[in-house]
Amino acid sequence: MPACPDYWTYSGSLTTPPLSESVTWIIKKQPVEVDHDQVIRFLQAIWGPEQDFRLIMVVMSSLRAILQASPCRSLWRRFQIPTFMPARPCSLYTCTYKTRNRALHPLWESVDLVPVGERQSPINIRWRDSVFDPALKPLTVSYDPTTCLHVWNNGYSFLVEFEDSTDKSVIKGGPLEDNYRLKQFHFHWGAIDAWGSEHTVDSKCYPAELHLVHWNAVKFENFEDAALEEHGLAVIGVFLKLGKHHQELQKLVDTLPSIKHKDTLVEFGSFDPSCLMPACPDYWTYSGSLTTPPLSESVTWIIKKQPVEVDHDQLEQFRTLLFTSEGEKEKRMVDNFRPLQPLMNRTVRSSFRHDYVLNIQVKPQSSTSQVTP
Repeated sequence: MPACPDYWTYSGSLTTPPLSESVTWIIKKQPVEVDHDQVIRFLQAIWGPEQDFRLIMVVMSSLRAILQASPCRSLWRRFQIPTFMPARPCSLYTCTYKTRNRALHPLWESVDLVPVGERQSPINIRWRDSVFDPALKPLTVSYDPTTCLHVWNNGYSFLVEFEDSTDKSVIKGGPLEDNYRLKQFHFHWGAIDAWGSEHTVDSKCYPAELHLVHWNAVKFENFEDAALEEHGLAVIGVFLKLGKHHQELQKLVDTLPSIKHKDTLVEFGSFDPSCLMPACPDYWTYSGSLTTPPLSESVTWIIKKQPVEVDHDQLEQFRTLLFTSEGEKEKRMVDNFRPLQPLMNRTVRSSFRHDYVLNIQVKPQSSTSQVTP
């Protein structure tokens, strides 16, 4: 640290997930000096010894001098992170979860890991920044249990799929203009109970998150077309938290040993997934994307405010599934969530008022005192 005691300070957050706003930052005013060779060795330790960083730094310094001069400042922004450095992979795990050396899941190998879109999901929902919209209607859910078909391990999660040729299982209302048919539901979960959900609320992670995926059958002929277009999909997100045993979920958990390996499937008839949703009607909504390839920005997200309770043993059964097929080296199906994406210029709307979360205590108005004779 520098000898100078001067510093700036402010209240902030961690700069890596879970991004908790728990930090008192103390920024020293005076920098410390290092020499050029130390910088080179530092870069080589991170990116590999084969890079000729001396030549690259000379070139970048020359570009910086030229491009920072007006009117080239906008161009300079493209060069602030040298393009020769490999992008940090979106490995489905956050760096703080000590998964740095895990291989990229095959689902993501052919995908651009830095999407150019501005409506990517999942996001961190900041309760205070969400905007109450009194025009949001209650969400109406109508599922026919007989449309449930089967449950299968697709190598990334387990999906429960539904017959969707008619409007037997649909949602309407809420932020939606049309009826949306239920296609499937699935879960995302962590290796341990400390994380697993894709969305977070004020940087709080839940152990798992349920996604009920619906498609707009009014505007599109099939799910595949709807998944690629704006207003094509509506996904209800439900957080799972540790608590009491969930009896209805157990019916699904009991089928998991039969689909332990990738591409295994078992029939699963007569199930109403509304039993997995909380009683509280409150929700947040925003425009976003699929959280798995092709990451299409086609989703109206409806995130339920109230989580549902499941017990630890039920979540442990999720973790017995495998990413791999029978005969392959076993790889546990855990941490199958996408890292948080920037909100950009989007607004998260809420169906409920939430002024109370600010914990503002309103002082009672003073009244004129009266003297009792």
